[in-house]
Amino acid sequence: MPHLVSLALLVIVLALCLSILFFQGITGVPPLSSNATEAADVVALLKHSGLSKNVGLKERAIVYELGSGWGSLVIALARAFPAAEIRGIEISPLPYWVARLRTRDLPNVKLKRGNFYDCDLADAHAVTCYLMIKPMPKLGDFLDRRLKPRTPVVSISFWFRDRDAAAVLENSGPLGAAALYYWPARKTGAS
Repeated sequence: MPHLVSLALLVIVLALCLSILFFQGITGVPPLSSNATEAADVVALLKHSGLSKNVGLKERAIVYELGSGWGSLVIALARAFPAAEIRGIEISPLPYWVARLRTRDLPNVKLKRGNFYDCDLADAHAVTCYLMIKPMPKLGDFLDRRLKPRTPVVSISFWFRDRDAAAVLENSGPLGAAALYYWPARKTGAS
């Protein structure tokens, strides 16, 4: 009997690992977790953008975290902007459920399991992401179609290479640097 329990646990762990690899294969992005310095940079850039000040008294700011992974950045955003609604979107089931567990006591967090390309971001007051190089051009085109003008977008590490950043913080080193854009971000070299 103990062998059956061990085997069952091994099968579950293997299935969870394969699930992560499967969704990484689909998206090209592993479920990343931002560290405290990266999260602080994102918060600082959103504050620099005037996120808290630009929302009317009757309107609650809505911040989307695209590819919210394990929930680290969602948690930092929820704590930094308690009056805002933080909406995390994650396609991979295991990180999504871990994030749900981690954010269960944060009333201003809403997590959705799914593909963020299927989401309507028209109500976004800000967007954050920590993805990889490969999806950034497609994401830029998606944001061009979905966001209101002047919406702040902050990306950690993997930037929109063909767009001009409005501000950059490199407190956590070159791989952890964060960039702020105002969407639609001006194409690099465009006048």
